[in-house]
Amino acid sequence: MTGTALTAARVTRDLFVSSRPVSWINTAYPFAVAYLLVTRDVDLILVVGALFFLIPYNLAMYGINDVFDYESDLRNPRKGGAHGAILDRRMHRVTLWAAGLSCAPFVVFLVAVGSPLSWAVLAASLFFVVFYSAPPLRLKERPFADSVTSSIHFFSPAVYGLVLAGATWTWQLVVIMVAFALWGIASHAFGAVQDVVADREAGIASIATARGARWTVWFALVCYAAAGVTMLATSWPGPLAAAVALPYLLAVWPYRAITDDTAHLATRGWQRFLWLNQLAGFLVTMLVIWYALLTA
Repeated sequence: MTGTALTAARVTRDLFVSSRPVSWINTAYPFAVAYLLVTRDVDLILVVGALFFLIPYNLAMYGINDVFDYESDLRNPRKGGAHGAILDRRMHRVTLWAAGLSCAPFVVFLVAVGSPLSWAVLAASLFFVVFYSAPPLRLKERPFADSVTSSIHFFSPAVYGLVLAGATWTWQLVVIMVAFALWGIASHAFGAVQDVVADREAGIASIATARGARWTVWFALVCYAAAGVTMLATSWPGPLAAAVALPYLLAVWPYRAITDDTAHLATRGWQRFLWLNQLAGFLVTMLVIWYALLTA
């Protein structure tokens, strides 16, 4: 692995894989939808913000993770490709520089067009992107904080989009963000189950290593269900979004009796999760379009 020269093509390929292109939409979409629903206009801020949360944000989030998780990733048989890159050690400094430099111009622009409140939300979002994986905080090794922080990665772009667009915060809008946060917590928790053995061997703590595989699966089920139930409190057609939680519940349910020794079997469920996100995105998009037409 270290014998291959770090050509421009090699560096580009490794950075691309490290950024998890299959997950790009998961952060760009929440920002774009939140901003667009408030402004009802496609402007330069929307385009720049969406591009930032599409690629640089993900390169920072996942690239930093791949650098500081290198030793444990070597012991994890599922790592590589969509589940995370195993970066050549020579790529570590390159990745950190690429993450910082790719984010910088976007952040400068967004700060220039934003308000003090939007600056605070963006700063908090990037803080958790960095210190989820990077020392000294390394929040991913703090059980429960790991799931909450991971969730912040995905719902904070939506919060940022709302704040940047000058949204008026209502209790129903807060409810939607709470449901989104619960979905993110559940998704991280279930994803951690498959790595129980590898994480313990590497001395890495997580919600799953702390509470065990079975408990964590049930925790994920409860959070998914809570996310769906929470959406019932929103105005029409919001309650229909409760149904989006059902495919996730069905995907996780078969693993409710899993043990630490068989936790690796949850990888199959996690692979389904990656595609469920596409289905969920489609369903949410239909509801967003419906809502936009009703409130036009």
